[in-house]
Amino acid sequence: MEMPRPIPEPLVDLIAQRFRVIGDPMRIRLLDHLRDSSATVGELKDALGATQQNVSKHLGVLHQAGIVSRTKEGTAVRYAIQDESVFAICELVCGGLRQQLNELDALLGGQTEATP
Repeated sequence: MEMPRPIPEPLVDLIAQRFRVIGDPMRIRLLDHLRDSSATVGELKDALGATQQNVSKHLGVLHQAGIVSRTKEGTAVRYAIQDESVFAICELVCGGLRQQLNELDALLGGQTEATP
């Protein structure tokens, strides 16, 4: 789908909101972990070394935005990716970062070490 030009204000606001939702480091870590399989808050807490309260808070934001789904399993809630498009955004950003690092590496004559 091609973006209308200029972008209408209501759409600008929606795009900015989506970036705010996925623009938090903990939320990116949660999404990355959920990319492979669904998980409960407890499983995510243990995997990421975070508090249950912190994990729950961020999953709530991701759920409200429609990025993750949740399913009740007895006393636990299992979260899964609902909107796979977030990974396309991450791949684009990562590709841009890789290009910037390569250009910086070329400018510095191969002295940089990190490449995502």
